[in-house]
Amino acid sequence: MAAVSSSSELDKRPAVDVHDEPSAEWGWHGSFPKATRIAGWASTVGVFGLLIGNHHGRTENLFLVLIGIAMIAMLVRDQVRSRTSWRR
Repeated sequence: MAAVSSSSELDKRPAVDVHDEPSAEWGWHGSFPKATRIAGWASTVGVFGLLIGNHHGRTENLFLVLIGIAMIAMLVRDQVRSRTSWRR
C-alpha cells in the first residue's frame, strides 16, 4: 500500500520550481509587460525629443533618428509577437 500525502504538504509546495527560477524563493515572480511597453514608448518619444536643440551638425540628429527607429521597430515586433505567441 502506497503512502498518501496530505493536502497540507501540497499546499506548501511553491508553484514555481526554485531550481528553475531562483527569484521565486525570495519573492514575487512575474513581469510588467504593459508597463514595459509604456516605458519603451515614453523613451522613444524622449529620444525624438532630443532632436530639438542647438545642434550645429546633422550627425547627432542622424544617430538620434536611427536609434528612435530601432526602438520603434523593437516595440512593434514585441507587440506583434505578443499577439501571435501561439504561432511561434
